Amino acid sequence: MTTDTIKKRYGLFTAIAMIIGIVIGSGIFFKSDNILIATGGNVVLGVIIFCFAAVSIIFGSLTVAELASRTDEPGGVLTYARVFINPMAGSAYGWFQTFVYLPTITVVLSWVSGIYFCIFMGINASLEVQCLVGFGLLTGLYLMNMLSARLAGLFQNAATVIKLIPLLIIAVAGLLHGNTQTAAVAMPTPATGMLHASWIMAIPSVAFSFDGWIISTSVAHEIKNSRRNLPIALVISPLFILLMYILYFVGVTNLLGAPAIMQLGDAHLDKAAAMVFGPFGAKLIGFFVLISVLGGLNGLVMGISQMPYSLALQKMIPGADRLKVLTPKSDFPLNSTIASYLIVACWFVIHYFTQRFGLLANSDVSEIAIVVSYLLYLPLYYQVFKLGQKRQIGAFRGILCPVLAAAGSLIIFSGGLQSPLFILYIAICLVFLAGGMVYYQKVTKAQV
Repeated sequence: MTTDTIKKRYGLFTAIAMIIGIVIGSGIFFKSDNILIATGGNVVLGVIIFCFAAVSIIFGSLTVAELASRTDEPGGVLTYARVFINPMAGSAYGWFQTFVYLPTITVVLSWVSGIYFCIFMGINASLEVQCLVGFGLLTGLYLMNMLSARLAGLFQNAATVIKLIPLLIIAVAGLLHGNTQTAAVAMPTPATGMLHASWIMAIPSVAFSFDGWIISTSVAHEIKNSRRNLPIALVISPLFILLMYILYFVGVTNLLGAPAIMQLGDAHLDKAAAMVFGPFGAKLIGFFVLISVLGGLNGLVMGISQMPYSLALQKMIPGADRLKVLTPKSDFPLNSTIASYLIVACWFVIHYFTQRFGLLANSDVSEIAIVVSYLLYLPLYYQVFKLGQKRQIGAFRGILCPVLAAAGSLIIFSGGLQSPLFILYIAICLVFLAGGMVYYQKVTKAQV
């Protein structure tokens, strides 16, 4: 085995597919009713909130792209923090991403994959069966990535294309054959909707649908000509995602009407599918949604498997000498991938018990990290802002983008404040952030 640089194995399309594949999972299919309920059935206000909440990803991507274009070292966020803030911050960010943020999101999406697999197969599954199936699917994707990173990349590309099919079909059908009068039934005016205080609760739902874009930066070092291609992918992907979300939201509302969607809840997707495809529609859409979720899960696996390796290169994690070793033929970080799998497995056990005994009420373990992650982006945005002040970047990319990205992060954070477990979430994240800083200090002192 060697510790040479990892091969550049992914092209621009795979980078774009990874971002789209992670962000577009099950969220958009099952958040439309939540958004309409929060806005009192106001479709126009729902579209406005999509655009409003999308600020965090669109301008966040544009801002992070400036950092991505200035380094192609492994690690993504941890590298940006290490290079542009300081090494201790890089270690803290790396520990947070490796031990909390990425594994908790991966666990929840694995569980969701198990749920949709059981629905597709017609299995009336208990929580235990859902978790076992989800863990099995997760294990299968890990094996695919370990046996062939190229195959994993091809699956990511294919899953991205497949998951867009139901979005496009329902969007087009709704826009061409839907009834805009139906969408407007019992719908308040935009002015009335804005006065309805509950519309603020729609922001977390939309934000959840956009989360995950930052994960693509963790494989920047595997993207061919990453200084050029990753920034392009970070610009194109969020704009495309926003367009797809709005088209789907408006299309499905035209097909069924806002009151029907609010009444049907998550079942509105099956109803829309039956209207477009006939009786076989629900089954077909179930397959598309399953592929959609698995594509998102595979993107997460691709991202998290690199994190222990990235930390190991900077000696920021125990067992660094083993974790930075690459396989001789494929230059794949096998030990890092196995380590990330074990971390995810531990969180899977925690997730099961929290769901089994209702310890987190109506939330899940991923909420521990999602809200905090947006706060941690703020120092990175500030680094770009400083480059803009020094006129090393133009005013749009260096001033306006980081300011709007920061505003978007604060919007998401404000939604997280509504959670009764917010203090607990912050405490857990602080433990791992502090752990990264303490370990880095320990290693640094040992080297003196």
